[in-house]
Amino acid sequence: MRLVPTSALIVCLLSLFASTIFADPPLEQRRVVLITLDGLRGEEVFGGADQRLIVKENGVDDVIATTKRFWRETAEERREVLMPFLWEQCQGASGWIAGDVTQDSHVAVTNGLYFSYPGYNEILCGFPDAKVNSNAKKNNQNITVLEWLHSKPEFAQSVAAYCSWDVFPFIINESRSGIPVNAGWEDLVTGDPETVRSLNYVANNLFHEWDGVRYDSFTASGAIQEMTTKKPKVLFVALGETDDWAHEGRYDRYLLTANQNDGFIRDLYQTAQQIPEYQDKTLFIVTSDHGRGDGREGWKNHSVTLPGSERIWMAAFGPGLSRSGIDSGGNYEQAQVAATVAAYLGHDFQKHHEKVRPPLPILKQ
Repeated sequence: MRLVPTSALIVCLLSLFASTIFADPPLEQRRVVLITLDGLRGEEVFGGADQRLIVKENGVDDVIATTKRFWRETAEERREVLMPFLWEQCQGASGWIAGDVTQDSHVAVTNGLYFSYPGYNEILCGFPDAKVNSNAKKNNQNITVLEWLHSKPEFAQSVAAYCSWDVFPFIINESRSGIPVNAGWEDLVTGDPETVRSLNYVANNLFHEWDGVRYDSFTASGAIQEMTTKKPKVLFVALGETDDWAHEGRYDRYLLTANQNDGFIRDLYQTAQQIPEYQDKTLFIVTSDHGRGDGREGWKNHSVTLPGSERIWMAAFGPGLSRSGIDSGGNYEQAQVAATVAAYLGHDFQKHHEKVRPPLPILKQ
C-alpha cells in the first residue's frame, strides 16, 4: 500500500476545505454590494497616514493624538491600522485589491476631468462621457448598470442606492430608472420603524457641516436597514465625507473618516453574512471616483492640473473571484466596474452600449 506524504495530504485537505468555503453560488442567488469612498487617495489606502500631512497647517487639531492613532513605521502597518477590515479581506483567499503603484498596479480614471459626477458616471455607466462635465444636478442621460439590471424582471424592485451626496438621484436618474435613491439629508424610510425614526431625529437635529452631503454614518445605517428588510440583489452605497474633509483641509478628519468608512464596510459585510439571502453569495466591490494631488496643499483637491487625480484603486472580496491578494503589474480602468457588477450576476453589460468597457479580469468564468 502506497502512503500519501503528510504534506501532500494536508495540501489536499486544505484545497478541499477552501473549495467548500468559497464555492461559487448559483447565478440566480448572487448579489452585489458596490461601495464608493469619495476621493479617498490610493496613497492612504496602500500606505496609510502620510506623516508630512499630520501637521497643524493641514488642520490637524491634535498632532500627537493623530500620530499615535494612525502613524506606524511601515506602510503595511499604517494601512492596516487605517483600514483594518479592508486589508483583512484583501489579503485573504477571497479578496483582491489593485492600484498600488509600488507594485506597478494601476487603476486609471479615463474621463479626463477627475471630479465626482464624471467619475460616478464612469463607474456606473461603464464609459466616460464628454457631455458629463460638471457636478450640476442634471439627470444623467446615460443608463447606469443599476438601471439596466433594474429593468430586468429578476432585478425589478431589487436595486437600491444609499448615498451621502445629494447629486446621486440625478447621476442614477431616479425619476427615469425607478430606482429608489436615498441621498443627502433626505429622511430614511426603509427599515425597522423605531430605528429609522431615531436615525431621522438625530440627523434632523444635528449640526450639518455641509448642506449637500450628510454624514456617512446615516448613509451606512440606511443601507443596513435596507439590506435587513428589503434584501435587494444589488445595493449601491456611496460614502462621501473623505472628499469633503479633504477639501476643508482637515487631514485628521480625512483619516478618521477613512477609518470609520472601513468600519461601515465591515458592518455591511457582517450584516450580509447574517442574512441567508446574502451569506456567502455576495460580491463586495469597493472603489473611488477620483484621486487627489500630493503635498501639503495638493492633497486637498483634485483636477486635471493636479497629478495623481487620475489614479484610483479598487478592491473586491467575496465568492467568484479568480484572483486574490495585492495586484501586481495590472492595468485597469475605473469604467470596468459596471460590467464587472453585471458579469458576476450573469449578465453582459457590454451588450447595452458599444462604449462599455469589459469586466475586470478577476471573475471565474
